[in-house]
Amino acid sequence: MSDHQDQQNQGLQAQREVQNPRAQEEEAAASFSAGIPGPLEEGAAAAGASPASGEGHQPDEGSSSQGAEGPAPPQELEDPEVLRDALEDKMSDLIHLMLLKYRIKEPITKEEMMSSVVQQYGDHFAEIFREATDCLELVFGIDVKEVDPPSNCYILVTSMGLSYHEELDDENCLPKVGLLIIILGFIFLEGNSAPEEVIWAALGMMGVHDGWEHFIYGEPRQLITHHWVQEGYLVYQQVPQSDPARYEFLWGPRAHAETTKMKVLEYVAKINKRDPRSFPYLYEEALRDEEEEE
Repeated sequence: MSDHQDQQNQGLQAQREVQNPRAQEEEAAASFSAGIPGPLEEGAAAAGASPASGEGHQPDEGSSSQGAEGPAPPQELEDPEVLRDALEDKMSDLIHLMLLKYRIKEPITKEEMMSSVVQQYGDHFAEIFREATDCLELVFGIDVKEVDPPSNCYILVTSMGLSYHEELDDENCLPKVGLLIIILGFIFLEGNSAPEEVIWAALGMMGVHDGWEHFIYGEPRQLITHHWVQEGYLVYQQVPQSDPARYEFLWGPRAHAETTKMKVLEYVAKINKRDPRSFPYLYEEALRDEEEEE
């Protein structure tokens, strides 16, 4: 394609976006839907859960999280494929340890991560830590925040400023707040109100279906239309003047009080590995929202 044709196509795209600001929302929603399943599957695998079993991760006998190991054989460190598999195992074990800390509300230190999980792969700690924390944020809605830099001490908290509290007494029970964040994202991308059928279609791409028991979220309708509505995070209401009756989702008062559209947009952008400014219309709306709150 010639440079002239490229310029024409870019001009037509810009014109469409000016004429139809919803085009950016639709593009973001479509890419958001497409981007979620990958992190979700990776996170579930890392946590040791599967749609079939629903079981929590249990380290293999003799794994690094159950005791000290000797130095890795030199050939293991030199073979890129074997090394990649070993680092993924370490990342999975670290996610499992962090989920335990989140469940029992205890901080975690780099020293503990090194001694319990990373061990002889210390040179790769930054990579293992980064991948584990990204997974916790994008799949489980958990942020890892450093609270004492000198001692490299971290706490695990719910993402985006949400104060939502989950009872996670069972070691096989995984955090569900990540799904709430995803739904808040879809509502924003749909123009601040999302038809119920659009939400269920988007969640279906993640393997979350109305009436189906999910290995992380349980029965999703009860969780979404009742529990999170009662908690004040979502509004579930009939679309005005719809006949036959149709329903839609909006942000609830607690969501408006605890988080912002900008934080949600940053989350959506991170899922899609894009900058929030790549959705200018949505970015401007989120920026106006923050300025109004100041």
